[in-house]
Amino acid sequence: MTPCQGGFMYLSIGRAAKVLGVSISTLRRWEKNKKLMPQFKTIGKHRRYAINKLKEFMGDFSKSSNKRVIAYARVSSHDQKEDLIRQIERLDSYLKKRESTYEIISDLGSGLNYKKRGLKKLIKLILSGEVSKIILTHKDRLLRFGSEIIFNICDFFGTEIEIIEEITPKSDEEALAFDVLEIITVFSARLYGKRAHHKRKAA
Repeated sequence: MTPCQGGFMYLSIGRAAKVLGVSISTLRRWEKNKKLMPQFKTIGKHRRYAINKLKEFMGDFSKSSNKRVIAYARVSSHDQKEDLIRQIERLDSYLKKRESTYEIISDLGSGLNYKKRGLKKLIKLILSGEVSKIILTHKDRLLRFGSEIIFNICDFFGTEIEIIEEITPKSDEEALAFDVLEIITVFSARLYGKRAHHKRKAA
């Protein structure tokens, strides 16, 4: 704790994080987004937070405590439905131990499909400022390509992302092969669907 200056007591970023019940990285992100700024920095560039300002922020923060914790599960195709069930059970088991209320949104569709009902609902909630945290089993469950865009949007709206399982990283060749296979699968399905539609119309 820093001695009084101008009648105020100041805390280091570590102590301020403990008072608010968040991580130091969250405080740094809030500063970046201008959500909560330190009152000043020392000569050594250490942040200092006034206790009275933290109390004011905690009051405002509690008003927004009705934000939702959302878990998101996804698989690419119907033959992976059992995997979807396992994902949901894994997320439910994880959240029961940590959150009093939460919601699980699930999708059955390709990671290249940006129009999935669950994904659209999730994005709408994020943009409405209604989501405090998103829980995923793996990063690519959100989107196969483009998940970083969603993560940046979450960062802007103060929504935390938590990924609960680590997967063994693929080599560049394996990752490229997997991506190409997914693209071929999706576009083959679309082409087959269009041909079937034309055949039905011609019949």
